[in-house]
Amino acid sequence: MIATIQYNSRKLKIDLGKPLDISMPLTASQKNVNAWYIGGPKIEPVKDGDWIAAVSEGARINFNNIYFNPHAHGTHTECVGHITKKVHSINKNLKQFFFLAEVITVAPETYMKDRVISKKQIQFALGNKKRDAVVIRTIPNTKEKISKQYSNTNWPYLLREAVDYLVEKGIKHLLIDMPSIDKEKDGGELLAHNAFWNNNGKLRMDATITEFIYVSNKIADGEYLLNLQIAPFENDATPSKPILYKIED
Repeated sequence: MIATIQYNSRKLKIDLGKPLDISMPLTASQKNVNAWYIGGPKIEPVKDGDWIAAVSEGARINFNNIYFNPHAHGTHTECVGHITKKVHSINKNLKQFFFLAEVITVAPETYMKDRVISKKQIQFALGNKKRDAVVIRTIPNTKEKISKQYSNTNWPYLLREAVDYLVEKGIKHLLIDMPSIDKEKDGGELLAHNAFWNNNGKLRMDATITEFIYVSNKIADGEYLLNLQIAPFENDATPSKPILYKIED
């Protein structure tokens, strides 16, 4: 299924039959990826007295409750409402779902006792390219990321100057394979989040951050069409399913 998309003055050809899913599945398991010091997600059948809503238990249907936190338990997309006093909804502020994206691979640098992504690294990876979205894959990039327990690991994060540069470049959608673009324990400063959404000026209401993605090593760096799929939660963040499509020559 080949589609041709007019993007500004360019015509982009993609194969809709070859989606590249960069989301993580959410499972009811302690092996589900996790951060922020809470337990794992739960998927449990509804119970009413002795009746259990599971076919395996004699019911005619499977009818489950799901308990999870979008920020802690998997791929999620968030809006400025994540850091503002007024809670803004991702469902109301993300109204476009296809974007020209660049996948880049970055090896975080050592900074004091941390591992960080610097402005220089982002500049080198993007060059003069103009994109709507940037997808950051960090290395090492192993499948351990899908089940890693990130609490108290001091994961790699983006320096404020790197985020300022992305904003200057006009990047509206930032995707990364870490639990957060900020340092795990930063005293609540959230420097990268505040910079990306311009929290001290005119808020970038249509800008989003997607965290906890997983970009397979089979996906090469380069230009893609991104389909940023979200669940319609009226919340600052929602589970999401970002899909990449390779742009055909």
